[in-house]
Amino acid sequence: VQLQASGGGLVQAGRSLRLRCVASVSTFGNRALGWYRQAPGKQRELVAIFRSDGSARYGDSVKGRFTISRDNGKNEVYLQMYSLKSEDTAVYYCYLDDGVDDYWGQGTLVTVSS
Repeated sequence: VQLQASGGGLVQAGRSLRLRCVASVSTFGNRALGWYRQAPGKQRELVAIFRSDGSARYGDSVKGRFTISRDNGKNEVYLQMYSLKSEDTAVYYCYLDDGVDDYWGQGTLVTVSS
């Protein structure tokens, strides 16, 4: 399984950015699919994932600002980020759990300047 994330970059605080992850397998029916992030010197944390029942779960720090979506026909998952803050600066990783194993993409760096 390969997960290719893209869309990161340098953005000013308050602006928006959209991340995209392309999976080499179907994004339908997985145990979990979504995004985590890791800021410098911090542990990796949940950003947003789809659970097996299709519902979305968000990390507390991004609720109301980020939206996860997917296109199963394209095997893609997206993260739309609004009202970005400097504390959103991190490497964002695409994640997939197919119920047998879990997989991580290579990450895409998001840098928010204040």
